[in-house]
Amino acid sequence: MAQAGVFDRETFSCSICLELLKDPVGLNCGHSYCMDCIKTHWDQEDCKQLYSCPQCRQTFTTRPVLLKNTMLADLVEELKKTGLQAAPADHCYAGPEDVACDFCTGRKLKALKSCLQCLASYCEKHLQPHYESPTFKKHKLVEPSKNLQENLCSRHNEVMKIFCRTDQQCICYLCLMDEHKGHDTVSAAAERTERQKELEGSRLNIQKRILDLEKDVKVLQQEVEAINGSADKAVEHSEKTFAELIRLIQKRSSDVKQQLRSQQETEVSRVKDLQEKLELDIADLKRRDAELKTLAHYEDHNQFLHDYRSLSALSESTHSSSINIRPLRYFEDVTAAVSEAREKLQDVLRETWTNISLTETQVDVSLPQPEPKTRADFLRYSRGITLDPNTANTKLLLSDGNRKVTNMDQPQSYPSHTDRFTGYYPQVLSAESLTGRRYLEVEWRGKQVSVAVAYKNISRAGNGCFFGQNDKSWALFWFTNRYVFRHNRVNTPVSGPQSSRIGVYLDHSAGVLSFYSVSETMTLLHRVQTTFTQPLYAGVLLWSTGDTAEFSELK
Repeated sequence: MAQAGVFDRETFSCSICLELLKDPVGLNCGHSYCMDCIKTHWDQEDCKQLYSCPQCRQTFTTRPVLLKNTMLADLVEELKKTGLQAAPADHCYAGPEDVACDFCTGRKLKALKSCLQCLASYCEKHLQPHYESPTFKKHKLVEPSKNLQENLCSRHNEVMKIFCRTDQQCICYLCLMDEHKGHDTVSAAAERTERQKELEGSRLNIQKRILDLEKDVKVLQQEVEAINGSADKAVEHSEKTFAELIRLIQKRSSDVKQQLRSQQETEVSRVKDLQEKLELDIADLKRRDAELKTLAHYEDHNQFLHDYRSLSALSESTHSSSINIRPLRYFEDVTAAVSEAREKLQDVLRETWTNISLTETQVDVSLPQPEPKTRADFLRYSRGITLDPNTANTKLLLSDGNRKVTNMDQPQSYPSHTDRFTGYYPQVLSAESLTGRRYLEVEWRGKQVSVAVAYKNISRAGNGCFFGQNDKSWALFWFTNRYVFRHNRVNTPVSGPQSSRIGVYLDHSAGVLSFYSVSETMTLLHRVQTTFTQPLYAGVLLWSTGDTAEFSELK
């Protein structure tokens, strides 16, 4: 006989009682059962005059005659004696994260299903009655759950099958007679159906948003490709243009050099010709001088007079008066012309580069976002702000790490700088630019104070530099106990609670600029909707001596 240990215990178990077979009998379909178990099963179905196999459901027109399977009975007895039965694989046993069968003894197997009526979980073997017995046919089986006890009412220990809409909780039928009496209640199943409809609606909405966002992602990808293509073309064109410009300058340099060398040769040749003529005249004069010197030493008077008459008269020299010696600045005109060309080219390049910087297209690839509602939301966009000493009017004193500014009696000794505000208006700009989404707060003290944002290229002198008096700045003023918003010389009265702290919110790409009165709550004072073409800079203006403003360090 084969060793019993090579067999699985399940092979010799009755699928009705789940124990080792007792007096095993076999049906024509091939399945085996304990004789008493199959008889009891058929006795329950006898009233129907229908007999079937509990496992495969094959039916028999007459009740089968049951005969003991001797060979199978011997195998089962051998198995009982040796005790050598293969244990289930380790992965069949329940681990710490698994739902264990509530009916297994000893080491528990994993549950295959949980029953909402029994409030218990079953492995494959212990689950069979729920499939086979009519008693369990109406039980609701679900995936294994560790939270079955949550379906029991903690007060009455009854299954909660009712949902109280008044209190938005599941209850049992006893709760309905007690503390939930008179409440709006429905069955948990009915409430589930309603919530299921809402869930499907939410899913449809989410799926629609997914499709919309996927379209946005596709558009952004196309935008990236367009940006890259445009940038590549611009780089290629600029490189080609500058290369042509360099070649042109090099050619002009070569032409000027050649022209200078040619003129140099001409001038040197002219001077050398004149030099040779003068040297011949010198030689002739030296010869005549020698003759006269010899004549001067004659002792015979008659001979002296005779030879003197034979000498030709000395002609007047014309060379000295015709030679025009110029200072050594022969080519300074050319040098000056080249220097002037260089300065003009630098001016053109500088102006062109400024225009390129100012007209640079800013690509907005951010998704639309709502404006923050609470101060905590605003603070997410706060960054440190300091004031630029090079822009401060001489009436202003910066302190506290250039975060605070004060209007002073005496002018401050600032060095000269092209960015400095000069003249009548005591104002200053921040050192940091404002782009994207930014939030800042200014604590002010004084009778007439202004908080503003402005472009970097705002005028630095005259009425054109005054915050709000041009199209390059937006300013909120506080004076004579009231607010006024000013832009491009247009004043707009603003109502709102007086506060010593003003919040400024900027969404640069969306063109939103908002001013808030900040105290225990935030109150919107004024909102601007426009298009910003350049980075902005924060600014303050202090009219009177002693007025102060400080950019807060926000966390």
